[in-house]
Amino acid sequence: MNSKVALIIGAGTSLGSSITKVFADDNFTVVPVRREGEKLKPLEEEINSKGGKCFSFSLDARKEDEVQNFIERVELEIGEIEIAIYNIGANIRYNLTETSSKKYFKVWEMATFGAFLMGREVAKNMIKRKRGTIIFTGATASIRGGDGFSAFAGAKNAKRALAQSMARELGPKGIHVAHIIIDGAIDTPWVNELFPEFVKQKKDIDGLMNPDDIASNYLWIHNQPRNAWTHELDLRPWVEKW
Repeated sequence: MNSKVALIIGAGTSLGSSITKVFADDNFTVVPVRREGEKLKPLEEEINSKGGKCFSFSLDARKEDEVQNFIERVELEIGEIEIAIYNIGANIRYNLTETSSKKYFKVWEMATFGAFLMGREVAKNMIKRKRGTIIFTGATASIRGGDGFSAFAGAKNAKRALAQSMARELGPKGIHVAHIIIDGAIDTPWVNELFPEFVKQKKDIDGLMNPDDIASNYLWIHNQPRNAWTHELDLRPWVEKW
């Protein structure tokens, strides 16, 4: 059992993987999860081959029983969760009149309800220990709604409010809750494939966000002394309009 565990829910091929590696390099036992956990095996093997400790899992973060049982399992079988990060994106664009209630609800489940479930479950143990960090990944849509993003913006705004409420409730109990706004395009395989010209233009001027550079801020927040905690941090390329 290792008492220094970092849980990353939503460990995709870009930012989620970078966050996982950053904490693994800082001697955390890392537990990355996503709905299709088999896709995390290369990441797990890479970290373990370098002497780290990584245990990847499949998890549907929208399912209450699954989340409850999973958090309990990690605490009992792997170690105490020192930091929990909710990084599921749910960035989907729908025109308002084409947004069915099913689509709207699914985006909310992915962005907000899953964040609530993770936050609630890890907080139960952190409160007992009087320490811990919970970080939620936000987006531009967390602070303003854009054309075609009614579902996404609604869900991201709700997650931001959730983070604020949790910070006010849990901060006095020793738990650091933070919300990070990612305001810009991240250098991901998906962005490279769909927008090659955009990527080339942005990379030439250092205007595309590097997931490793973003991830370093998650570790920085976790390491902050409690007399100077950050709740909300916004990150964007120097050329981004805001």
